[in-house]
Amino acid sequence: MGICCHCNMGYDICDDIFLLDGIIRIVMSIEVKNLIKTFDEKKVIDDISFKVEDGETLAIVGFSGSGKSTVLKLICGLIEKDSGEIITSEGDIAMVFQYSALFDSLNVAENIAFALRERKDLRKKYTEKELAQIVSSKLSLVGLKGIENKFPSELSGGMQKRVSFARAIVTEPNTILYDEPTAGLDPISSTLIEDYIVRLKEETHAASIVVTHQMSTITRTADKVLMLYEGKSVFEGTPQELLRMENEYTRQFVTASLEGPMKIMA
Repeated sequence: MGICCHCNMGYDICDDIFLLDGIIRIVMSIEVKNLIKTFDEKKVIDDISFKVEDGETLAIVGFSGSGKSTVLKLICGLIEKDSGEIITSEGDIAMVFQYSALFDSLNVAENIAFALRERKDLRKKYTEKELAQIVSSKLSLVGLKGIENKFPSELSGGMQKRVSFARAIVTEPNTILYDEPTAGLDPISSTLIEDYIVRLKEETHAASIVVTHQMSTITRTADKVLMLYEGKSVFEGTPQELLRMENEYTRQFVTASLEGPMKIMA
């Protein structure tokens, strides 16, 4: 058990700061309890609950329209919940958007440093030299050295995605949310992005959620899986348990079958 530096009790009781093997760590967890969200009288999120521990990645999966991305928007506060609880550890929540969402008019360095320059609590914290060092270190983490002066239009889709990863972690977030991180990428670029999701988990020890429908992303990045259908949880378990296809929902999802309980709107 770790020891909390504030209350000298086990981190099961105090979930902010603990000492583990002589190293001070901040617990970076996400807990969702009985979450409900309705749009136009339709429940798009219907009483779901889950927890993601620090250093752990949860894949939220399901067919299109099942509510996956809505969960991320609720966690990071882009939309308001109707009821339920969303509990995250103190610190930043980083969102990696589906199609990178880089500013076209800014170069790579300016995109990555944007939050450090514009946020009131950060804009006076760093010198230009320090900002350049931070940008360089984050680009190194995602395997992109020396592209600070390039613009998004000069980068491939995979490179843009990795720049968006660097931008997401520039504030040292405790929580990282990925919305369809391999969308629109070829298989090789997708594999590279999956590798960097794993690497960032190891480097940041953040609690991470990956919304995806891609099997390789699930098996290569996730520690556990939550499957949604019509806003409800229909499976919770590990990627290995998902692949065993022991219920009708997992069987239909893994085999990409039109036959099964999940109906696709044409």
